[in-house]
Amino acid sequence: MSTISSAIQKYLAVIEGARSKNTCDTYTFALRAFSALLADRKIDPETAPLEELREDAIGWFAAALKENAPATEQLYLQAVVGFYRFLSAEGLAAPNLPRIAQLVRMRSRRSGQRLPQFPRESIEGVLAYMLKECPAFDSPAEELRWRRDRAFLVTLADTGLRVHEACALRRGDIDWNEGRAIIIGKGDKQAVIRFSARAMAALKDYLAARAALDGASGRPLGSLPLFARHDKGAGKKVKPMTTASGRDIVELRAREALGAEAEGNITPHSFRHYFVTTVLRASGNLKLAQELARHANISVTQRYAHLSDDELDKGYLEIFDK
Repeated sequence: MSTISSAIQKYLAVIEGARSKNTCDTYTFALRAFSALLADRKIDPETAPLEELREDAIGWFAAALKENAPATEQLYLQAVVGFYRFLSAEGLAAPNLPRIAQLVRMRSRRSGQRLPQFPRESIEGVLAYMLKECPAFDSPAEELRWRRDRAFLVTLADTGLRVHEACALRRGDIDWNEGRAIIIGKGDKQAVIRFSARAMAALKDYLAARAALDGASGRPLGSLPLFARHDKGAGKKVKPMTTASGRDIVELRAREALGAEAEGNITPHSFRHYFVTTVLRASGNLKLAQELARHANISVTQRYAHLSDDELDKGYLEIFDK
């Protein structure tokens, strides 16, 4: 006899093998919350057979999630609906999937669309700070970190890569003649990423400074991370940066360039916003921006077309307050 709890563990094992770690963690949290709700309703997931799991539980769960943000509510409901679908697909139970979908539509809120906001001028200030003449350093390690951080930030700004995608790049992923890389991005989709001339120059400068370290690694150059750690923990090994390291770089260099007031205002994803709006401002081509940003739905790209309030103000004043 399968219990609700054992079925949940099977479901999460499938998710772990097929989805990213972040998705797996989110689904785990969601199913824990769902299990706790069932226990509150006198259905112990550890002992209750699957036959006791009814469609009504998704309605209870939707009601219980009202204290959370709408986006969290949608994610958690998606995870639990996926569990019901898993039960049906695996023949473990026969839930009424159309009724579940109807309950979700009736009971859940829709997360509102917020315009992505970021300080464009501040990002350009950080880039200008990093692209200036290389300053004097107290040690070769400090200089190497500077050259890496410059290459990393320019790459984020000019490619639209997500921070985890940039951190996962290897040297061999780059076609240095064409200025391109093929990556596996969001949704496990293969995509071509294009690099600007200044991004390629910054990368080559960084890798030239790293040549001795890479050469001593004993590994094929193509297998080495494009962006490596240069801290005491890495030592002389060439280890890839983590997404946490990427966030730390953005925070550190923003603070250096703009002062303490920049803390919390610029994140790695701000550079992706910068990339999309730069394409839109230069081309006015929504489809081009969508393809370069790798947005599955053009409505996501469309949100960026409404960002520039200062430009709207300027245009309005030029028309009406001549």
